[in-house]
This record gives sequence, C-alpha cells and structure tokens, in this order.
Amino acid sequence: MRKNLTIYLLLLVTAFTVACTGNSSRQSTKVADSLSDDSLLTLVQHATFRYFWDGAEPISGLARERIHMDNVYPQNDQDVITIGGSGFGVMAILVGIERKFITRTEGFERLNKIVDYLGRADRFHGAWPHWLHGPTGKVKPFGTKDNGGDLVETAFLAQGLTCVRQYFKDGSDREKALSMKTAKLIDDIDWSWYRKGSENVLYWHWSPEYAWDMNFPVHGYNECLIMYIMAAASAKHTIPPAVYHEGWARNGAIVSDAEQYGKKVILAYNGAPGGVGPLFWAHYSYLGLNPKGLKDKYADYWELNRNITLIHYAYALKNPKNFKGYGPDNWGLTASYSVNGYAAHNPNEDLGVISPTAAISSYPYTPKESMRMIRHLYTTRKDKVWGEYGFYDAYSESENWYPQRYLAIDQGPEIVMIENGRSGLLWKLFMADENVQRGLDKLGFTYTK
Repeated sequence: MRKNLTIYLLLLVTAFTVACTGNSSRQSTKVADSLSDDSLLTLVQHATFRYFWDGAEPISGLARERIHMDNVYPQNDQDVITIGGSGFGVMAILVGIERKFITRTEGFERLNKIVDYLGRADRFHGAWPHWLHGPTGKVKPFGTKDNGGDLVETAFLAQGLTCVRQYFKDGSDREKALSMKTAKLIDDIDWSWYRKGSENVLYWHWSPEYAWDMNFPVHGYNECLIMYIMAAASAKHTIPPAVYHEGWARNGAIVSDAEQYGKKVILAYNGAPGGVGPLFWAHYSYLGLNPKGLKDKYADYWELNRNITLIHYAYALKNPKNFKGYGPDNWGLTASYSVNGYAAHNPNEDLGVISPTAAISSYPYTPKESMRMIRHLYTTRKDKVWGEYGFYDAYSESENWYPQRYLAIDQGPEIVMIENGRSGLLWKLFMADENVQRGLDKLGFTYTK
C-alpha cells in the first residue's frame, strides 16, 4: 500500500507514542500535543480506515461485524459480515482514496470485488439481510425470525453505494462499468414491497420463512430517516409521499416542542417525546445525506442534529448521576458495547459508559467540543482506549472497564463524519445524485445540492 509522506510521518509518531512507557509517557504526551488538529484528525481517520481495509472479511471485502483484539472477550464470528457497517465501510474506502491511504486503483479493485459479491449474495425482494456469512454470501440469521431482508441495514448500504456510484461515474471505462453495476444493485431494492401490501409505512423486516412476523413498522424519529429517503429516491420501486408523511412522520406527531438544556428537541424521540435518543441518530442517516440546509415541514435537520449533540454535551457537563470522568473532554452517549452486554446509551439510559464514536462522529456539528475529546483520549488515555484500528468501542472510568473491542457500525461513522466536517466529501457525492434529488423533492424537502 502506497502512502504519502504525511501519513508515513504520522505513523512514525504513532509507533513512537505506543512504544513510550513508564516515565517516558510524558514524552509521548508532548509528541501527541505537538500534532496539529489537522494531523491528528488524519491519524484517527487512517487508523479507523484500517478496520475496513486490513480488517475486512477476505472473501467479500466487506466489513466484519466486530473485531476483538484481546482474549478476554473471545469471538467466533469472524466470518460474519454486517450490511449496515459495510455501507459505512465503502464510504470509508472513498475517504481512503482521497486521503491517499490507498491508491485510486486499489480502492477501485476492492470496491469492484465488493459490488460483484453483493450481486451474488442473498437478497429478499432486493433487500440484504442484517448479516451475511462471508465465505458463502448466504444469510446469517440475526435472530430466529430475522433471517430475511433488513430494510434499515439495506438503506445504510444503499447510502454508501450511492456515493460509490457517484465517485466513479465519470471515470475510466472500468470505473464507469463499476458505477453502472452499483446503480443496478441500488435499483433492484424493492422498497415498495416493504409496505406490506399498500400500507403507508415501511416495515423493517421480511422473511421468506416467517413473512411479516417481526412486525416492525418504522415510525420516526430515530436513525431510519435514510430508509425513507432512499425509498423515495428509487428509480424502479419508489414510494408515494404518503408513506413518509403518514408512516415516518406520523401525520405530524413526530414534531416536539420540548427543550433540554436550553436547546429545542425538535423531533419526538420514540416513546419519550421530550427526550433525545443516542447520538448515532445524528450520524447514520447523515453520512451521505447532508443536514446542512436540509429542511422539510417538520424540521431543520442541521439544527436538529446540532441540538441533539449539544444536549448530550451539556448532559455530560452536568453529570446528574455523578459518573467518574464525565466532562468537556469526556462525553458522548450512543449505542455500543456496555459493561453488561450492549446498550443504546443516552441521557435516558446512562450506564456510565462513554463511546468515543459518539463525540468523534459528531465532529461536523461540534468541531471544538469533538476535537477536545479526540485530543484528550489520544494524549491522556491512549494506553487504555487506542488500538490498531483507532479508538476502541467503549469504556467506563467508573467501572475501570476498558475492553479492546471494535464494532463496524461505530467505527464507520468516525472516519466518514470527520471527512464530512473537513471536506464534505460524502455529502457532496450523495447530494449530487439525481435520484436522491428527485426523492427529496417528492417528499417536500429543501436542500443544498
């Protein structure tokens, strides 16, 4: 893999700081402190990129669901591919090309392999399952009845594939061919099927064995906005506007007039209209979908996401449960590993677990606050929270709990949202797609092209 001089020097700095121990830790901190914000962001992006490049499942080139780096939490699922995380991963590869972590040719070859694999893999009315078995491309059940199409995970992948299609559409003949193959994968997703007939709502799951038994109509507000956007944007299997307005927006009931810490909540959190959800709600749908200037009759989506992030930040400053370490350089609650399993951490479900992806992936919304968190973790907690693929998934100072584990769906937003904050790369690609623009127009959005 060819890297430019800047990346080479950054890797030398990383190697030096990792090697520092004992009394020399002060030297390590001094070296890290000397990095500019720009260099530190590149270093974090490069390390996170390697999760999707070096750590990928080898047959498919797609993202493994998780990677554990220690023997304390052994894993036996190295063949399991995550569809949503792979959507984030293909976007990470585009960042890798632009940041010179890999060459354009290397990125093209990997993405061509991925697209060909996805064309052979199990699909259910065009939707991929939550998990695939890497060596075979067959569905790996996420649960007993969750063994068919997963429309939300498919939407995350389609968002990423849309960026891939745009990136290569005006390239060489081989790149144009890849763009066309990618477009076909997107076009073949039958979003309309997941209306369960002709209901004005989209359903999360369908199984050839259990049909609609999962019974999960998707109403807002949560992480699933992108599913409705992609469905409206479909060239072959689109949905009418009523599916969005009646299903997702609940005939306007999605709107909230609540406030927290002086910030408007704007859209109602499912089950708790005055609360806010985990921070991944401000990330997953907006890796490609640009919230800047994005508005409909329910929300200004930049204000929404920035407010959610600032509410989380203010909550950490107040720290009502008095968890150790919370503060201006140690904040961010989202779904991640937890001390006892997995949890969707948020101000309504605070277990004392900080997930680095929460603050890092919020970089476009809160650049100063997120940068302070990144620098704090890298300079003062690096021995506990940093590894081969960047910052580990979660930790708790209160419990002295520092697992060396990664999840694709948490790593991906870090590299992508940092890039959107720096250059707007993925936002520009996604918003330039003509189908996306038609879908947004259909649903009544105004937006920046």
